[in-house]
Parts: sequence; C-alpha cells; structure tokens
Amino acid sequence: MTHPRQRVTLITLGVADLDRAGRFYAGWGWQPHAESQSGVTFYQMQGAALALFPLAELAKDQGRPGAPLGTGAVTLAQNCDGEAEVDAVFDQGLAAGASCLKRPEKVFWGGYSGYLADPDGHVWEIACNPFWPLSPEGALTLPDPG
Repeated sequence: MTHPRQRVTLITLGVADLDRAGRFYAGWGWQPHAESQSGVTFYQMQGAALALFPLAELAKDQGRPGAPLGTGAVTLAQNCDGEAEVDAVFDQGLAAGASCLKRPEKVFWGGYSGYLADPDGHVWEIACNPFWPLSPEGALTLPDPG
C-alpha cells in the first residue's frame, strides 16, 4: 500500500531559455497543457505534472534570488514497455536536441537503459525494467515482494 505522503505531484525544471526548452519538449512529443502561461510551461503526466520555469525566477521563488542552480544531480526516468520503445523514445529525444550521455544497452540489473540530457542539462533515463511491469496506460507500480 502506498503511504499518502509518498508522492510527487509537480516536478519543476529550471531552464535557461523557456522558449528553447519548450521547443525541445515539443520536439520530443510532449504537449503543453492549456494551464501554461507566460513565464511557465506545464505538462500533464500520469498523476503528476512537469513545469518548465526560468532559472532566475525559480531561484527567486525558492527565496534565494541570484543562487546558481545546477543540474544533473537528479535523474528523471521514463520506463518503457520494451527495448524497441526505449530506442524510439531515446532517438526522438536526440532528434529534438538532447545530448546523448549513454546509448541504451543491456544493464547489470537485467534491464535495458540509456541516458540523455535535455538542452538545460536535466538528465533523463529511458529504460525498460522487466521486473517492473507497466499498466496499459504506462503507469508504474512497484511489485509486491510477497
């Protein structure tokens, strides 16, 4: 059972150029939500949302104006239904302007995974984990160990 406080409902990525970031995510197949407005772009995900927000505005909103915000210490992951889907999603990201960090390959834990970075350096893992099946809608629920 999931604890009600164990959730992430919004992920905000600080970006250097909101228009450039929006073009990248559109090229990767992401659709902005109608709730988007000048200065922030929202994307509806399964059970959560992703926001793109200018770096300086994000630092100010966090109460630390002028703070240098970095990237790369967190990995966002998109699990796919098989190796072919991993390759397709990964290649679409590269075509949209991502940087290849590690091409998808079979990995030690028994899955298939690769890493790319969006134009602002946010790292995405594109993976297939045969031990974590996805729902028909693509949602991930960790398997019950019992």
